[in-house]
Amino acid sequence: MMAFPSFDTTTATWQRRTLRYLGIYLTLALTLVAARYFTQGIRPELREMQKQEASLQTQRDDLEVRVQAASSPQRVQEWAVANGFQRFAESSKTTRDLGAGSTVPDIKNSSASPAAIEVKTQWK
Repeated sequence: MMAFPSFDTTTATWQRRTLRYLGIYLTLALTLVAARYFTQGIRPELREMQKQEASLQTQRDDLEVRVQAASSPQRVQEWAVANGFQRFAESSKTTRDLGAGSTVPDIKNSSASPAAIEVKTQWK
């Protein structure tokens, strides 16, 4: 035969339990109200930040379109011609035979200063 434990069912025990649980519930409710009070400004700030984010994304998209339009091949060609670049196919070319008979000067033993190098850019 199994014995059941005896429970304390007196009024004083139930009153103490009731007061303990009531204190816990009131503490939780007060904590939730305080948390809501201290965070009430977050929602409007969040909405404002979302509006700013949308505005910045729109501005970024507009700038990307402008960059793509400014860097198109036609625009680059127009800019290059306007700034004096020449097409490679239209420029004059000079050739030199670099066959086996030509020798490379010895730069290490040369006492003369190195010659100036001139670079001419041709646009292709």
